[in-house]
Amino acid sequence: MAEDTQFDVVIIGAGPGGYVTAIRAAQLGLKTAVVEKKPLGGICLNWGCIPTKALLRSAEILDYMNNAEVYGLKADGVGFDLARIVERSRGVSSQLSKGVGFLLKKNKVTVIDGEAKLNGPGKIDVSKDGKPVSSLTAKHTIIATGARPRALPGLEADGKLVWSYFEALVPDKMPKSLLVIGSGAIGIEFASFYRSLGAEVTVVEVLPQILPVEDPEIAEIARKQFEKHGMKILSGAKVAKLDKTKDNVTATIETADGKTETITVDRVISAVGVVGNIENIGLESTKIKTDRGCIVADEFSRTDEPGIYAIGDVAGPPMLAHKAEHEGVICIEMIAGLPGVHPINKDRIPGCTYCHPQIASVGLTEAKAKEAGRDVKVGRFPFIGNGKAIALGEPDGMVKTVFDTKTGELLGAHLVGTEVTELIQGFVVAMGLETTEEDLMHTVFPHPTLSEMMHESVLDAYGRAIHI
Repeated sequence: MAEDTQFDVVIIGAGPGGYVTAIRAAQLGLKTAVVEKKPLGGICLNWGCIPTKALLRSAEILDYMNNAEVYGLKADGVGFDLARIVERSRGVSSQLSKGVGFLLKKNKVTVIDGEAKLNGPGKIDVSKDGKPVSSLTAKHTIIATGARPRALPGLEADGKLVWSYFEALVPDKMPKSLLVIGSGAIGIEFASFYRSLGAEVTVVEVLPQILPVEDPEIAEIARKQFEKHGMKILSGAKVAKLDKTKDNVTATIETADGKTETITVDRVISAVGVVGNIENIGLESTKIKTDRGCIVADEFSRTDEPGIYAIGDVAGPPMLAHKAEHEGVICIEMIAGLPGVHPINKDRIPGCTYCHPQIASVGLTEAKAKEAGRDVKVGRFPFIGNGKAIALGEPDGMVKTVFDTKTGELLGAHLVGTEVTELIQGFVVAMGLETTEEDLMHTVFPHPTLSEMMHESVLDAYGRAIHI
């Protein structure tokens, strides 16, 4: 049994939302414990955001090496060692997981290794391998159990021929051909990685547009680049069934024109979204409500059970690590009684996809802004008009901005191209500070940088672009 079992705050889950909330709670003087049954850092750090970026970095460098002549360089005998690529990715995750442990220890957060289950309000039972570890009491309990891959009937991952992102991160051998079901961020990132390493990749998306949450214009530019890179994309199509043999899978695909075709591949990646981890955590012992696989919580993460809160993926979309972190900080600062705490504005949460080319966005798309009844001005600036992009050898892409015609408010920004996941934060800050088109037009952007395209896009919305 744990020596100390009474806490001000107990957080169930040590992913980005859980561990950040725990550290902030400790900073505010609250006696805090985190219960985690898997490596610290959660899915994001161990099986999601971080290791995929390490894989994609290897793929990016390989792409550059294969195109060395474009830069006046020679690179003969270019190849890759899949095992070492995976080893590096796992090493990056391990290093950061240990870093999370150091931060929790530094902030005097009690970390309990085990599986937590609510036993009514304010009570948490912890077990390990089915055996009791401790029984905790808490004035406040924060559920941060995250999410897991969604499984569609008949298309479930089996860990061998049909992969979820778990298996896709640690392949034992390189597939020569690959089918990716779903073109959201997870699916497209893996499609991009395996295509760069030489696999024949087919992506199937049930909706007419790939990258469904993105601005259609941006998604179309990305699609053309994916196809130029050799990726086959079937949108408005669905995988009807999978027939497995010992070494491969034959997929029956119903296409947009009503026809049926089959494709045989070495491996399939199922990337059809995620669902919250709400099972086996004792919700039935509380008044907590759930909806579509997630816990129902208000703008301050409060559930229907007083003293119990839910943050991050388990509390619903957008299912993003940075949303979970910010949500947790707001929740704990509200619990601590800090003045001026206000809910997160989900319309201003940026989204990033780290394929090649990268995609990043924040706010309303042009279509959504018009649907909301806004009269809009739209600015566009292509990468081909930017000196830094041309010097980098990355002339494909676009920056798009959407403004309210009457007020000059920046309603949304949508980018596709190299390093746009680093550029998007400029627009996020601008929206947070409620800057207008005039403020942005009068801002000085350094030259030569990719960020100049952000400025030009704003200028273009008002007929003032210089370099197009």
